[in-house]
Amino acid sequence: MFRRTRYQQGSVQREKRRKGPDAWVYRWYEVGSDGANKYRKVIVGNVVTLPTEAVALKAAHALRIDANQKHLPTESGPNTIAELVAHYRLKELTGEGNTRKAFSTRAAYECYLDNWILPRWHDYRLHQVRPVPMEEWLNNIQRAQGTRAKIRNLMSALFQHAMRYEWVDTNPIKLVRQSAKRERAPEVLEREELQLLLSKLALRERTLVLLDAATGLRVSELLALRWEDVDFKALELRVTRSIWHQVVGDCKTEASAKPVPLDSYMADDLLRWQRMSPYTTPGDWVFASPTMRGKQPYWPDNLMKRYIRPVARKAGIHKQIGWHTFRHTFGTLLKANGEDVKTVQELLRHATSRITLEVYTQAVTSHKRAAQSKVVKMMVENVDETRVGFPFKPISKRSLEPRSGLIPYVLIPYVLWGGQRSWVETDENAPLIWGSFGLIAPLSNPR
Repeated sequence: MFRRTRYQQGSVQREKRRKGPDAWVYRWYEVGSDGANKYRKVIVGNVVTLPTEAVALKAAHALRIDANQKHLPTESGPNTIAELVAHYRLKELTGEGNTRKAFSTRAAYECYLDNWILPRWHDYRLHQVRPVPMEEWLNNIQRAQGTRAKIRNLMSALFQHAMRYEWVDTNPIKLVRQSAKRERAPEVLEREELQLLLSKLALRERTLVLLDAATGLRVSELLALRWEDVDFKALELRVTRSIWHQVVGDCKTEASAKPVPLDSYMADDLLRWQRMSPYTTPGDWVFASPTMRGKQPYWPDNLMKRYIRPVARKAGIHKQIGWHTFRHTFGTLLKANGEDVKTVQELLRHATSRITLEVYTQAVTSHKRAAQSKVVKMMVENVDETRVGFPFKPISKRSLEPRSGLIPYVLIPYVLWGGQRSWVETDENAPLIWGSFGLIAPLSNPR
């Protein structure tokens, strides 16, 4: 028999919880594959954030949209950004079975929604959002360009979500311009700084830093290691999971879930740490927290703020060190050692070499200078015979007087090591002189 399709309002009921405040539960029914009605329910929120039933009903609007989606896909769509956000949260950010986005990504999205998008665009209807006002709003946010780009991308994802459900026809955020360019290069430790830091750290922190700086593991992967992941015979680390805010999940990319070579010196360090740790069974965390009785690994921020950074500052290292600093340092040292890009990419476990080249490797100054000198040797004959040591001695006023047999010379100001300014005398027939700080070239005879 034909069943008339009707719009469901659903209902919101207050339920007691074993722990914490009472919760509001939204109830509705779905028609199963056998044609029978099946009642469903989901928690909307608690009575602290939603104090009245009316407020809870308003918050359940996204759930009401979803309950009627199969029958009325366009008529029951959200009207405002707040309603769209509620539906996006329901379908993309909640639920234990939601594996499309990592827990860290979902937590970041929630932060951007609560702190930036909803306070500004809460009551705007979907058709009222325009590219130029959105762009001006982003430009006025006092945050780094990367953060503004992430807010812009999340706003675009909201409209893509609406397009997928056929609630809008276009995505106005695609026309919004927002650069994600880094405003400063990431910090990288010099070899001497890393050696100094390792010599000052205690065994636990030293093992963590050495393992991080010599493997390039992300800190979420480093702290997710169990003893069963360490193969001391094959000298390998099996990276199969990550952990963020004590929530275990998959690795960041497919390329990340690959074995990592383990140097024998690092293996010895790990064995020393294993002898000191009270948690040494195969299923235990390598860096298990005694405070949590080994059930959780250490919190990375706590280790960095309370132990590693104070030791670095006391040792005279005043760079802003974070866990990712060691990963950047690893990539830069590999490049400085002359390793090819493919090897560096494999060791850092990047999906593409573009990320390796653009973000994670910086040329060391001495290597940049050496590379530049090689090019000069290709362009100038006998360049080593004409090199002038630095710093130059200042030229006296007497030496600046015209001399017979010389064509008019050119005086070139040059900044030296001590911050002093000196002058270099050249003649027309002098070859190019390559110094430590730049190229000094003679000019043609002004006559």
